[in-house]
Parts: sequence; structure tokens; C-alpha cells
Amino acid sequence: RRSGQYTMNHDHSKKTPDGASFDRSGSQDSLDELSMDDYWKELENIHETRGNNHEERVALVVKEPDEGELEEEWLKEAGLSNLFGESSGDSLESVVFLSTLTRTQKAAVEKRVETVTQTMRKKNKQHQIPDVRDIFRLQDDSKGKVCDGSEPSTVRTSENKNETQDGTKGPKFSLGMDEQKSPLEDMPFPDTDINLEISFAEQAANLKDSSVGKMCKAGGGDTLLPNFRLPKDKTGTTKIGDLAPQDMKKVYSLALIELTALYDILGTEFKQQKAVKIKTRDSGLFGVPLSVLLEQDQKKVPGTKIPLIFQKLIAQIEEATLETEGLLRIPGVATRIKSLCQELEAKFYEGTFNWENVKQHDAASLLKLFIRELPQPLLTVEYLKAFQDVQNLPMRKQQLQALNLLVLLLPEANRDTLKVLLEFLQRVIDHRDKNKMTLKNVAMVMAPNLFTFHGLGSKSIEQSEFVMAAGTANVMRFMIQYQKLLWTIPKFIVNQVRKQNTESQKKEKKDKAMKKLLKKMAYDREKHEKQEKTPNDADVPQGVIRVQAPHLSKVSMAIQLTEELKAGDIVARFLSQKSGNVQTLKKEDVFLYEIGGNIGERCLDDDTYMKDLYQLNPNAEWVIKSKQS
Repeated sequence: RRSGQYTMNHDHSKKTPDGASFDRSGSQDSLDELSMDDYWKELENIHETRGNNHEERVALVVKEPDEGELEEEWLKEAGLSNLFGESSGDSLESVVFLSTLTRTQKAAVEKRVETVTQTMRKKNKQHQIPDVRDIFRLQDDSKGKVCDGSEPSTVRTSENKNETQDGTKGPKFSLGMDEQKSPLEDMPFPDTDINLEISFAEQAANLKDSSVGKMCKAGGGDTLLPNFRLPKDKTGTTKIGDLAPQDMKKVYSLALIELTALYDILGTEFKQQKAVKIKTRDSGLFGVPLSVLLEQDQKKVPGTKIPLIFQKLIAQIEEATLETEGLLRIPGVATRIKSLCQELEAKFYEGTFNWENVKQHDAASLLKLFIRELPQPLLTVEYLKAFQDVQNLPMRKQQLQALNLLVLLLPEANRDTLKVLLEFLQRVIDHRDKNKMTLKNVAMVMAPNLFTFHGLGSKSIEQSEFVMAAGTANVMRFMIQYQKLLWTIPKFIVNQVRKQNTESQKKEKKDKAMKKLLKKMAYDREKHEKQEKTPNDADVPQGVIRVQAPHLSKVSMAIQLTEELKAGDIVARFLSQKSGNVQTLKKEDVFLYEIGGNIGERCLDDDTYMKDLYQLNPNAEWVIKSKQS
């Protein structure tokens, strides 16, 4: 099984379909023998631990879906289930959502609705099945031609490019997104900048249409990953956790559609796997679903978002010093790990477990065991394959974009736990001079723990292990190296959410006007709002915003907007007041929030330029408060 393992190049863009790779071209950066060895050794440790430790677990069955089932599930996940089936009559509700999609996102939705529609016709279901082209025509007719009235730019399809992946003619869509007016060629982004303003799938479509795409494949330069960075956004960078839940739901739908559109453009199949429910433990530490663990942990530590055992194991490893050579690579003794496991199960929650008996390598082995023993993978059954398939995308930038979208799709508990793990792994790598654990080594050792999943049956693991090894290790490296970028919500998605909110508000207003019964209510409400607003508006001259901090201070501040004024300046000004309990607050605990208008709620980063943001959302209220833990 080991023969030829070293010729394997972990840059999968060079893979040929039969799993062989092209020659290594003598470059420094193909995987060196040592690090591939780390991967196989780790795999042996895993098999040994599994053999010694645990009765064979129930394999998690991944259900083979019927035709059209995947697409139906996909539309439900994307919040578009009312485009088909019994509720298809309400499809107008989705018009608002669809009107904010880009050309490539629309094509992705259209492709799936088409499949579901054909399947339903085959099954001869009695519902009324809308033609997807009619759904999109509804919006396009209402909008007239290209939204900004300009000639279609390269971002929009021209006649001959207007074909979907399978060669069928699709309707021509205008993007309807202001950010996408300018052709990509005009964008001033240097190659290492990640452009978050234009849809990733649109960028990929443009690269495909231009000669640029042919030049910059993902080959070479592996030891040094590109220094990707986010260009500064004047309206503030939005991180996961900055938005209110109702907007995060929209982000999820958009991320799913965007990822699918990106995979469609790049010719990679995107399939969500579906797990059949299996019986899992409902208490304990190892082999317990994350949600169950968190439920029991929150009774002990209210508000905790990471399993306590996971936090404690990381703390235990760090306590000893991260300079230990071979940290994470050298396993603890399998029999001792087994007995520690049993002892932890019995005593951890009672607080009687003696941590002094746990050596550092044992704690590292227990941490990896915890990840492997989760009844469903940390990266979830649904998306594990999609995470693996990132290695097949042609360019590094696209691999990074896909990972960004996948992180947005993970359930909160999985995402939070993954974040803590990646931050810890980065701290281990920061001590590489002493512990000899480079980014590559750590990725090699951790990849089998995150990507080979016991529940999916050992046969599939054995057969595909060799093919997967280098690729998943590469995905692991990307996740560690670029973790800060991965937890960012791309601006084009935030703008689509803003647009949806604006359109919904308009639609609501129209609906109200149409219903005579509500006329009086609407009239009263308007009158009430006018009364409320009048003193405030008279109070606040043009170019001035009012900032309130209802939970922290009775005083509100009128702030003059200038070109240079940032959110951090407003927070600092607020903290310099000596009134009430303001004095006890720390700078890092308090944030300025943008609330209402075209967003539910958004926590602002300190570098947000307030005038630019005010122009983007003039109807927002500005509130200072502490971030809920």
C-alpha cells in the first residue's frame, strides 16, 4: 500500500482521472517524503486505536437519493421549496429573493428547478408545476432591461455565452446587483487580493471567458501558499457572528446557491450527502453528537459554544508548552488512551478527574479521538464530500472561495468548534522552530482525523484513502492558513441580504396599501411614527447621526459624519464619558451596531468608515452595546 506513495503530488489540479499524477517536475514544493509519511503513520495510529479501543461502531449509512430528490432537497435548503410542489402557488414570495440573485446563481437555481420539474412530470404529480423560466421572466419583465441602463458589461452574458452547463439555452438575466456594474478586467485587485465584492461564480465565469484563466492554474509554489488578503472595505468587514439570526438565514441560502453556481461553472459536481439517522448516545463525552454535548455543557456553563471537554483538552496541551517536539504527531500509548477515555467518561463532569495523570501526548491523542468519534463528522455528512472536492477546483483562489462558502454552510456548533480547533493548530505552528511542526506537518497529521470518517464504512476509506490523502491534507492546510479569511461573510452576499430586506420592505408596504382593512392601521402607525420621529429629526441636522446606548447610558450622542470618522472613534468617544456605568466597560467588550434599515443587525468592525456606511443604509439606527457572549 505504501509503494509509490511518495510520487504523489498533493496539488490535485495536476491529477489525472485515474489517480496517477504528472511528474513532480523537480519542484521543491511537491510533498516531501517525511510529511506524507506523517499522514500514513497517523492513519495507522487511528486504526490501532480503533482496533484496541472500541467495539465496531454502527456505520453511518449515506442514503442514495432517487432522481430529483437531491435537487428537491437543495431547493428546500436554499429556502426555495415554494417553487415546486403543493405550495408552488406562493412562488411569488420567492420573487423578491430571486430578484437579488446574480446571473450564475439564477442559472444554478434554474438547473435544479428544471430537474425537479421533469421528475415531477414523470411521476405525474398533480400539483401545478411552474415553468422556471416563467418565474425568472416575472422579475425580468418587471425590471425592464439591464438594471443600471448601461450596455451589458462582460459580467453579463452575450448571445453565444448564454448557455447553461448542459448546453441548453437559458433565459438572459441581468444581474440586478449594483456592485457588478464594472467589468472584472477593470477591477484594480492585485492577484493576492480576494475580491469579495463580486460573486465568486461570476468571477470564475469571467476567467473562463477570458484568456487569464488559462494562465494561473493552482500548480507550483506549494511550500509557500499565496499571501491572500482582504482589501479594506470602507463599509466594514462582516465576520460570521456579526449579523442577526434572521439575516444569517438568508446568508446560508445565498451561500448554498453561490457554492453550487461556482461548482457548476467549474464543472465539479456538488452533491450534498444525506445521512440516515442512527441511534447515538445521549450523554457522555466521546461519540456524543455536538448538539447533545453542548446542551449538557450549557447547564454547567451557560452560553458556552464549545464542548467543555474539547476546551479542556486544548488547555491541557497548551499548559505543558507548545514547544514539545512532535506535538500532535507522536501518539499517546493506545492502552493508556483507552483507560483515560473511560475514566474521563466517569469523572469529567463530577470534577473528580485527575488531570495530572494526563501527559501532553495523551491529551493530543484524546483531542483527535474526540473529533474522530463524533457520530457525524465535524465537517458534517452533508458537506464532508464538498470539503474534500475543494482540492479538484482549478485555482487556489477558487479553492479558498469554496471553503469560505462551506464554512458559512456549517451548523453553528460545528463552525464554532472548528474555529477553536484551527486557532489552536495555528498556535502549535507558531512554535514550529522548537516543536518541528510546520503547517504542512500539522495538516498531514490532522487531515485523517477530520476527513476519514469511521461511520462511512471502512471499505470506502481504504479504497479512496490513497487518492484522498494528499488532497485532503492540502484542504487542511488551506483551512489553517486562511482561517481569518474563511470566517468573513463576502460583501456581495451581505449586499444581496440588504437588497432582499429592502425589496421585502417595499413589498410589505405595497401589500399594506392594497388591503383596505389595514388602511386605518397603517394610517395610525404612520401618524405614530411621524410623531416619534419629529423631535428626533428636528434634533439631527443633515450629516449628523444620533448614537444611543440604551443598556449602558442614558445619554445619546449626536455625531457629525466626516470622511475619516470610523466606528472605533465613536466607541472611544462614548467610553470617554464618565456617566453611569460607562467607566467599568472595556474597549474590547463594546461595539457599535448598525440596526434596521436594510439590515437586521450588524456588529461593526472598528475600521468601518461611518459616512460610507451611512450612505449605504441611511435609515439605520446606531446603537452601542456589548456583544452577547
